[in-house]
Amino acid sequence: MKLNLLVCALACFISSYAQNERDIINKIDSINSSAQQYLEENKIVESFKIFNLSKKLSDSIGDHYGQAIASYNLGKIFVKMQAFDDAERSFRVTLAQATKINNEFLLAHAYLSLGEIKAQTESIDVAIIFLEKAVASISKCENYSENIYDQSECNITALDIRTKLCELYLKVDDEQKAVINLVSLEKLLIRERDSRSMYYKGFINYLYGIYYQKQGFHNSAIEKFNVAVSYLKSGVKVENLEINTVYKNIYKQLSFSYSESDNKGEAYKALLKHNEYTEKMAVEIKANNEAINLSRLSVEDYKNRFVTAKTKELYQIQKANNMKTINLIIVFAMILLVICTLILYRSYVSNRRLTSFLANQNKELETARLEAVKSSELKSKFISNVTHELRTPLYGVVGITSLLLENNNLNSSDNKLLSSLKFSGDYLLNLVNEVLQFSKVESENLELKLTTINIRELIKNNISSFSYRLQETNNKIEVSIDDDVPMFIKCDSIRLSQVLLNLIGNSIKFTESGTINVRIKTINLNNNKAHLRFEVEDNGLGIPKDKFESIFENFSQLERNININYQGTGLGLSISKKIVELFGSQIELESEEGQGAKFSFNVTFDIDNEKQLAIEKEKNSGKIVAINKKFNILIAEDNKINQVVTKNLLRLQNYSCHVVENGSEAVEYAKNKSLDLILMDINMPVMDGVEATELIREFNPNIPIIALTAADIDYVRENYSEIGFSGILTKPFDNIEFFQMIETKIKECKANELNALRVS
Repeated sequence: MKLNLLVCALACFISSYAQNERDIINKIDSINSSAQQYLEENKIVESFKIFNLSKKLSDSIGDHYGQAIASYNLGKIFVKMQAFDDAERSFRVTLAQATKINNEFLLAHAYLSLGEIKAQTESIDVAIIFLEKAVASISKCENYSENIYDQSECNITALDIRTKLCELYLKVDDEQKAVINLVSLEKLLIRERDSRSMYYKGFINYLYGIYYQKQGFHNSAIEKFNVAVSYLKSGVKVENLEINTVYKNIYKQLSFSYSESDNKGEAYKALLKHNEYTEKMAVEIKANNEAINLSRLSVEDYKNRFVTAKTKELYQIQKANNMKTINLIIVFAMILLVICTLILYRSYVSNRRLTSFLANQNKELETARLEAVKSSELKSKFISNVTHELRTPLYGVVGITSLLLENNNLNSSDNKLLSSLKFSGDYLLNLVNEVLQFSKVESENLELKLTTINIRELIKNNISSFSYRLQETNNKIEVSIDDDVPMFIKCDSIRLSQVLLNLIGNSIKFTESGTINVRIKTINLNNNKAHLRFEVEDNGLGIPKDKFESIFENFSQLERNININYQGTGLGLSISKKIVELFGSQIELESEEGQGAKFSFNVTFDIDNEKQLAIEKEKNSGKIVAINKKFNILIAEDNKINQVVTKNLLRLQNYSCHVVENGSEAVEYAKNKSLDLILMDINMPVMDGVEATELIREFNPNIPIIALTAADIDYVRENYSEIGFSGILTKPFDNIEFFQMIETKIKECKANELNALRVS
């Protein structure tokens, strides 16, 4: 009888306990649903609190499933907050709990999440290991004999795992495994009817594009990338940051494949789209980071308030028990000490997390900077190609116009029309040069190349180029150079000329029927250094004080009279400012509106005393090499119009010349004929000018070879003497500069030959 009563009592107790446990499990499920809702609504703090409560309840009754779900969602919260160490710990708890209940679906999600974390924070190899485990787990779900898993959810998870795994295999160049996963993805996609299917189709085509690109099949890659874009634009419902990341990557690879397929136009368009989505991502990442920081602060505030409440509770206990023994007081003090230590440790951990987060952000910024540099290099290459295509026909226009202007049989009307045409050609050439120069300044490729120049000749040549503009605007230029300014200085003549041309041109633009004064003054002078001041002053419209800074900005135009069109790109003063800074100086501006403007800058130059002494010695000895203009010149040029222009220019100056159409013919002609000078184009079929010059130097190291080019080739421009060129001119060139270089190089060559004969 007593035994029966004991059994009944025990049964009632067990039944009561089981009922209580079921109530707690139901409560856990309800709590998890609420927390999941908060997480989907991006209410991080509320979701964090509730999932922590769910985890505590699950721990209290040993509910492994509840613990796994709560830990997994806490891991997702930590990923959103970019606290990857905490996220990894949570996902590993999920692994442990899911293993205990043999839940392959949860295991697959945990392995996938760990793989994604490792792909961001450690090596790709570790990430691949986790993702392969995720594939194994999700495969068990799909093949499970008892249909206890939602097959649609399994399919979506399998797609997520396979796409990530395929992407990583492509990154480590394991194309074979990548293809295996791509085939599996296509099979999974056949039975997928989820709203995200368009996204997966787009992403799979993107992965195929990467695969073909690595195989060198760029046309196939381009086709796949375009298909990917079309799918992604078909109503894909995913987060903006995620889809913009995919677009950015697709257009980056698309630009590369177009470039490799020699479709520069489409490559440039794709690069623009890549930059567009990069900017969108930057905005979204910034907003996301702000939300992350706010959530992190809120979570930390929640933790701190919990600690504060706990401290207050302990303080109340201390007050209530202030009459207890000394031992209790000591124990309580130790508890307080432990709590303080924990708070300090938590603060230390938080600082470490913040440091890790900032380090990751710095890596992302560095990656973005490198992408920007690549974009800038591509832009510079594009501009260089365009300017070459513009300069080549311009050489014909300007050259033929110059030849016609030298025909004395023209009437005044035709002469005026040709002068206008030459001015238009020169203006367009200057515009092309400014755009190219701006590209160099922006890419920080601008460097000074010092050569010996005659400063007075440089000023004279620069001013002569404004003859038509002066006539058109009824202006005049007056030049003033101090007598003690050295004859020869070491300077980058091209850069100095560009500054002076821009400043003088700017003064002419805003002056009518006035005077532009160009002055060079000596500030300080010794045996080796000359500190000079350059001034360009006009009596034109002047510049308001509030515009002094803005006129030196890129593309800035000074607004004046709305009825007057002040032509130009708005780059001249900006480029001049940067070039003067390369000289180690600053442009100064003095002006009042309606009373003209004065631009000035100071530069210190090295004096070439040896050049000056050589000239004086040559004059005193009377042994000056005379130039006989019956010298033989070889023209290596493939463009028919350029051949006609250059040949006629030389013949007008009584030179004898012969034309060949490529570098190979130039080498053969130079071997068999006696020549005094070679004009060598750089870009030619069969053999280019650089290779031809190197071959000629093998059997004739002394003949002057002048490089002519319409492209802005930095390698040739910076290393022309090492290649074997005696000088370099950019087409279209100034005729005065052209003949001056020809005569100088021939004179130097003949003088060297004469000295060699005397020595022998």
